[in-house]
Amino acid sequence: MRTDAYLPRTRYGEDMYVGRLLLVGPDTAAYRVSSRSFPNRKIVGRNGALTVIPTADAEATENPYVSYNCVRVVEPEGDEATAMAAIGNGTHVDAVAEKLGLGYPARDALALSLLAYDFEKDDYDTPRIAGVLGSESFVGIVRRDAVVVERVEEPTLVATYEKSSPEGIDLELAGAAEAARTAYDLDFEHAICAAGVTRTAERIDVAIENSEGD
Repeated sequence: MRTDAYLPRTRYGEDMYVGRLLLVGPDTAAYRVSSRSFPNRKIVGRNGALTVIPTADAEATENPYVSYNCVRVVEPEGDEATAMAAIGNGTHVDAVAEKLGLGYPARDALALSLLAYDFEKDDYDTPRIAGVLGSESFVGIVRRDAVVVERVEEPTLVATYEKSSPEGIDLELAGAAEAARTAYDLDFEHAICAAGVTRTAERIDVAIENSEGD
């Protein structure tokens, strides 16, 4: 797993609040934390995962949805060439990664984990979003009213609010760093931090984009 250098910023999108968002393409993915209630967070890399954690100046909270692994890299055969990545907005990412490691097909690992964890039991019934980047890539969401899992063949966006059904998005993502920056710079409100992931025949690369000073 390698972390890429940063690239110049470009802005896309439209002004609205969509909460957490996920971009999944056939070989590239990105995840962004957007938050009104808990803005003092960042993404760090540790133990083969990218983890959302509070910053040093964040107020203490017992909210179970604030900190979690947002990216897990899995090598089912112990070989970087077979590596996959699970991406999403909560602890269900760990469940997806564990099922991938056990040999579940990507679609099944995603669907079963979303069904098992269900939407978040907060004041907003916040959906869980997740994706798998592999030889076949998928994106999914579980809402109060539905579970949707789709194979992706073009860059696809899904978010916890407003954009809660997967939809194609006209973006070209050339690497993990560009994916992270593009997700961070989308013109949806309250960007906090972002992660990018790319998959090649040799390995998976990741990158992190945090707010200034983090």
